[in-house]
Amino acid sequence: MDSKKMRRTLYAMIAMFVVLIGVLVLTNLDAVTSKLGLSGEEQSAETAAVEEDADAGQRGGDLSAFMNDETFFDPEVKFKSIESYAGRRVSLIMSSVAKDLRVMIVDSVGKLVTGTRFTIRVQGVGEYTDDDRDGIIYLDGLRAGEYSVALEETEGFLVPNTITSIQVRQDIEYRVIDDIEYLILTEDDVDTDREDKAVNGAEENADGSENTDTEFAAQTGRLGIDVSRWNQEIDWNAVKEAGVEFAIIRCGYRGASGGALILDSMFERNMEGAIEAGIPVGVYFFSQATSEVEAVEEASMVISLIEDYDVDYPVFLDSESAGGSGRADDLEPEERTEYHKAFLETIASAGYEAGIYASRNWIDGEIEMEQLSPYKTWLAEYADVPTYDDYFDMWQYTSRGTVDGIGTSVDLNVSYMNIDTSINHARGAAGYSGVIDGDSGNVPVGGE
Repeated sequence: MDSKKMRRTLYAMIAMFVVLIGVLVLTNLDAVTSKLGLSGEEQSAETAAVEEDADAGQRGGDLSAFMNDETFFDPEVKFKSIESYAGRRVSLIMSSVAKDLRVMIVDSVGKLVTGTRFTIRVQGVGEYTDDDRDGIIYLDGLRAGEYSVALEETEGFLVPNTITSIQVRQDIEYRVIDDIEYLILTEDDVDTDREDKAVNGAEENADGSENTDTEFAAQTGRLGIDVSRWNQEIDWNAVKEAGVEFAIIRCGYRGASGGALILDSMFERNMEGAIEAGIPVGVYFFSQATSEVEAVEEASMVISLIEDYDVDYPVFLDSESAGGSGRADDLEPEERTEYHKAFLETIASAGYEAGIYASRNWIDGEIEMEQLSPYKTWLAEYADVPTYDDYFDMWQYTSRGTVDGIGTSVDLNVSYMNIDTSINHARGAAGYSGVIDGDSGNVPVGGE
């Protein structure tokens, strides 16, 4: 082909392209001018009707309707959730401590779904129903191995169509349980008159010779207090000004009757108030565990509550009676010691110092303390001089103390521990993963 023919062919192609563009522009003139903001004329009735249909989702008859759809070029296609039609979406969260399986049914925002009798199918074992409708199904006495679990269809709920597997261990491991927060109740959820029943054994056996002033502690160690919801609102700045050097704060307890894990309603306010006032803190938990698994649950709850705080002092297990009617009151000393050890080892495995609180009589008669010797001892004995004949790290010497900023009587303590408060033990801080520094500070009867 010579150069003249090539030029003619090229001109013809350009002309055809221009004509094609012109046809497309004329066909979609209204839409193009509208997009460019060039149209000053009112739309015809026919055009308006087409656009009205497009707004209503009827775009089949208008080939240019896509020009009016602002989402047409979005990279992600949007569909209305099927959940609103099929029911409330739920899923399974499972955990195992040893020879057991706990299955929790949660909704799309991570809350336990209560009020429904869900049924699960455990492959090779059978079907189990949430008869009390609390959103939790618990199995124990299982053999070690891998188990597959499926949630049965339930009216009004969109259940997962997959089978979830979990490994059940043969032997207990003293480590924090993931997702323990699903088991924690608030005091609004329970009858606190029935569940919060710790009885102070030291108060029952006080001989009348106890000191009740704050000056006594300063003579031998550091002055501290321990508080819970029973002490109501506290002015922590006033407490600091009164000379208090540390505070042990109750984070929660296991219900004496129902056995639920319950958050102390004043825990967060007490922790934040004390830390903001510059008072170093530790925590304690009132146990009613009747198995090693329950003890690990209790310790896991404590860790989940304190890991965001700078906790300098130890985590103490409060070992007391619940007035004779508590679920753990009738345990034999050997059993109680075994469960206490599970709690303390789980706390220690998470990097915190651990200890046990109890009255002298309770220690002597209800716990085998020689089995718990690696841990701190917080003695409660209300006498001028303690008669407990072994070492202790902290002494609660009265429950009838008065401190500025607290409107109730308050427990007073003297600590003999050498605590390094310069390290931040909150999650993400430099000291989070390590055991709290400082010497054990064990002292014999009567202090240093």
